[in-house]
Amino acid sequence: MSLPETNESKILSDAWDYKGRPAEKSKTGGWTSAAMILEVELWERLTTLGIAVNLVTYLTGTMHLGNAASANTVTNFLGTSFMLCLLGGFVADTFLGRYLTIAIFATIQATGVTLLTISTIVPTLRPPPCTAQSPCTVASSIQLTVLYLALYLTALGTGGLKSSVSGFGSDQFDDSTPKEQAQMSNFFNWFFFFINIGSLAAVTVLVYIQDNLGRRWGYGICATAIVFGLVIFLSGTRKYRFKNLVGSPLTQIAQVMFAAWRKRHLELPSDPSLLYELNEMECEGKKSMKQKLPHSTKFRYSIGGYHLSVPVPVSVSFLDRAAIKRNEDDPKNRWQLSTLTDVEEVKMVIRMLPIWATTIMFWTVYAQMTTFSVSQATTMDRHIGKSFQIPPATLTVFFVGSILLTVPIYDRIIAPIARKFTHNPQGLTPLQRIFMGLVLSIVAMIAASLTERKRLTVAQSSGLADKPGAEIPLSVFWLIPQFLLVGSGEAFTYIGQLAFFLRECPKGMKTMSTGLFLSTLSLGFFFSSILVSIVHQVTGDRRPWLPDNLNKGRLYDFYWLLAALSVVNLGLYLICAKGYVYNDTRLAEAGVELMENESICHA
Repeated sequence: MSLPETNESKILSDAWDYKGRPAEKSKTGGWTSAAMILEVELWERLTTLGIAVNLVTYLTGTMHLGNAASANTVTNFLGTSFMLCLLGGFVADTFLGRYLTIAIFATIQATGVTLLTISTIVPTLRPPPCTAQSPCTVASSIQLTVLYLALYLTALGTGGLKSSVSGFGSDQFDDSTPKEQAQMSNFFNWFFFFINIGSLAAVTVLVYIQDNLGRRWGYGICATAIVFGLVIFLSGTRKYRFKNLVGSPLTQIAQVMFAAWRKRHLELPSDPSLLYELNEMECEGKKSMKQKLPHSTKFRYSIGGYHLSVPVPVSVSFLDRAAIKRNEDDPKNRWQLSTLTDVEEVKMVIRMLPIWATTIMFWTVYAQMTTFSVSQATTMDRHIGKSFQIPPATLTVFFVGSILLTVPIYDRIIAPIARKFTHNPQGLTPLQRIFMGLVLSIVAMIAASLTERKRLTVAQSSGLADKPGAEIPLSVFWLIPQFLLVGSGEAFTYIGQLAFFLRECPKGMKTMSTGLFLSTLSLGFFFSSILVSIVHQVTGDRRPWLPDNLNKGRLYDFYWLLAALSVVNLGLYLICAKGYVYNDTRLAEAGVELMENESICHA
């Protein structure tokens, strides 16, 4: 017989309401609050992707920029959006909290999209259209300044908002009770669902409106959607559960590095137990706990062939100096003295960096789906029937659809087969999922190169190679394979990366997992911009790979270059993944299972 729930059990000890009082379960949190947070992510995804996926056609067709410059503008916009997630996470964890961060950055995003809408309405903020009498003129510096200001305000808002939505949504559930823990798991499923619903709406409805009714209507809908989402979000203030600021993991990493550098001339004690750690008296009265970690002196990577495994030790003892306690050190000042557990958590993050670095290349390939693949589509036959013509960017629907199809195919077919061979209850491990995504990205670039050769052959045989605006008599659906392959690759890589970083990040630094993941997207887009600039500069004007008229270029060689770089990257990834030892295995070997309940307070 179960006991009735007391009033005390209805009060959450680690959450507060909007007035700062201990939150009551019956009056705060739950699905009502989570739904008001989910809709913000829906409109954010609709807006960001709705702008990005069709931006290259606006830059080339309306602002009259070249293909290379337009592609770089798109990838820089997306790269900045994802990189600013780190800033948003830092601000939320250290200063504002997730609620205020969402409210403020959603406002910034609405401002940026509104300015973008205005730039499409006011004629002086765009160059005049191309005509037979007046050739195309590139947008002026003032026109580009307004455009870039609008885009990067939108990127700033996106970064801050995206960094906190999932975290604030999960705050609405109490993971100490089985019922709400299950609800939290369902929340993340719905979170992924809303992201993809927003993506589908962006690449179909919104892109169609932009191309057929005008950019002012498309961007105006985005601005309205963000404002609407913000109003709904704010209306739920009385229902939300708020949690204390925990401090940013970036701060902890900086503190350990700084303290170790200050003590670089000190000798390390021979006994690790002499390094500083909080004791029970210092923990008294503190609620935030983290697992105590064993001392490590090297990174374990086993690199070798089939019959030989050669451990390669990498000394990390330098960081231990941060935990050497001197008489003048103030234990409350983490810039002077770090705990051994804080040091070990930083080591765990550093141990993941080789895997982190070798996943960046996938997102460089991914970037081409929103740039040159869309530019290819603008030159091809996009008719369905005699009268209906699909917008170039709408082809991305096959990309999103591939993601949605790959997830259930993996769950129903691939995972059960993998379990039989690997005896892993998850099917494929996170690193194996990432491997599948990297392989698919290579195949996608090979398919893209072959399709581009086919497109150029048709353009030359039909005498349209010298006519940039002419429609090549080749169906745009020839581009479907590259979209499907990259989409499937994203399903494997996205979920694999997220699972890897969530699993391997130390418990005291869980917010770092999302930041590490999103930074690979950002750097992938930035690397695409750098690569395009280098290729455009090196190939010159005589035989350019990426000219303004793609029919006179060699885009297929650029795709082959990406395929070759991806193969090299895959080799490096295999070396890193082969030698990586998962934390649960490494800590179990160190006997941490015997200390499962041993924790220290979070200073």
